[in-house]
Amino acid sequence: MAEIEYNATGRRKTSVAQVFLRPGKGNITINKLPFDRYFPYETMKMIVQQPLNVVGVNGKYDIMVRVRGGGISGQAQAIRHGIARALVKANPDFRSKLKKEGLLTRDPRVVERKKYGQKKARKRFQFSKR
Repeated sequence: MAEIEYNATGRRKTSVAQVFLRPGKGNITINKLPFDRYFPYETMKMIVQQPLNVVGVNGKYDIMVRVRGGGISGQAQAIRHGIARALVKANPDFRSKLKKEGLLTRDPRVVERKKYGQKKARKRFQFSKR
């Protein structure tokens, strides 16, 4: 019998994460690198593991992730979003807990574009009356 695998896509800013979840020992692989090597910072590790801790299945699923685009913070949040969505596919009972924590909602905030005639998106050049 083939092993069951659940997949989902998570997004944040310009990062897109494809998450593959299968029953296992709790190994997390990101872009073919071990979890600890890809995210050396403790805060990023906490962000990625948040959905697993909320539903209490940390160590019960092997997770393989392909992530691209954006920076390290956006990637961590995209992975979190993808893991939460995959967990709902694995067990629909998890939906209420994850939804309550806000882990199933895609964060739509992205960087505002720079406008012409200005220093940045909203900052203007210094005004001189004379």
